[in-house]
Amino acid sequence: MTHRHILVRLAPLAFLAATLAACGSDPQHAENGEAEAAEAAKGPHGGKLLTDGTLGLEITIFETGQEPQYRVYPFLDGKPLDPAKVDLAITLSRLGGKVDRFAFKPEGDFLAGQGVVGEPHSFDVEVVATVNGKRSKWSYQNYEGRTTITPEAAVQGGIKVETAGPATIGDARELYGTVELNPSARSEIRGQFPGRVVSVTKQVGDLVKQGELLARIESSESLQVYPVYSTVSGVVAERGGNPGNMTGGEPLFVITNPSATTVMFNIFPRDLGIVRPGMRITVASQDGREVGTSTLGQYLAEGNPQAGTALIRAAIPNRGGWIRPGMAMRGRLIVNEQSVPLAVRTEAIQPFRDFQVVYARYGNAYEVRMLELGRKGAEFTEVLGGIEPGTPYVTASSFLVRADIEKSGASHDH
Repeated sequence: MTHRHILVRLAPLAFLAATLAACGSDPQHAENGEAEAAEAAKGPHGGKLLTDGTLGLEITIFETGQEPQYRVYPFLDGKPLDPAKVDLAITLSRLGGKVDRFAFKPEGDFLAGQGVVGEPHSFDVEVVATVNGKRSKWSYQNYEGRTTITPEAAVQGGIKVETAGPATIGDARELYGTVELNPSARSEIRGQFPGRVVSVTKQVGDLVKQGELLARIESSESLQVYPVYSTVSGVVAERGGNPGNMTGGEPLFVITNPSATTVMFNIFPRDLGIVRPGMRITVASQDGREVGTSTLGQYLAEGNPQAGTALIRAAIPNRGGWIRPGMAMRGRLIVNEQSVPLAVRTEAIQPFRDFQVVYARYGNAYEVRMLELGRKGAEFTEVLGGIEPGTPYVTASSFLVRADIEKSGASHDH
């Protein structure tokens, strides 16, 4: 983690006294009794200056060479106040409902927060200080990496949200193949007895249903006419007889099932060790039209000697009937899979300052979550820290949220 905040040297006390005077030595109080934070005022250490009458607190987050920690410098009547005389507590309310509470101990000329101020430094702050029995309270907002996007704008921008949680991580492989009819999709219809074809009812390309009449044949032995019915439903691919023809043992009709399609994938030698039967594969047409998911079958005994590849088959659904034999298809599968307890989609990760982040969403508010990442996969990346399981985060169009935050100027300002 890279931090670039440098502690500023203590300015002359006269500067602090003048600053306190400019912020109003005559305290102004909100209706709820809280002292007002001097939004524009900065203390001699570069931190936020809070005042209540003669009491002043300079709030800083120190992170040079260490994890971020609160350092609070107290002043009274424009002069440094012994930190041991101040009872101080700070409460941070974060987006999503998480609350951090910090107690403080004297350390040199400041009060040191007991705990790490986790990233992002984006929260609603409540400061309560008691000096000589007098209690002062301040509330202010300290936001960074946060923006608001309306639901309408999110829909128009294509923003999609998923939940951080367990995932399977692996390496992607692209396979290419050609659509064929499944061997079980072809049925040959023959006459029961040899004879002369009296009539036919179907042409090549016609749809037929199981049990539907296809032809009538006059038996050569009995001279009686008997019907020939389809044993399956499908499409007439071939017709082997016309009225007046003699038929024997050859097929009278060939019926195919166009929904029983399969893809014959070519597997190159480099992938033979990792592409195995039983793997799940996502299939799409060459123009990107999604077909669906399937399971790889067994390797075929024969390969593709022209291409120098092995062949493996995957049955695919032909919803809508638009898939035809001969069409080129591509498949995507994940190899070297490993299950991890927490991951986010790889496409969701964006740069922010020195971090890799995703954007959590709560209602219309979006905010960075700085991630500690592990193994990166084509679809998911392991998360070791920085986001809680169950956090809703932006997946698609996360770059739009990043651009909106950069435009809003939400900065790392202490």
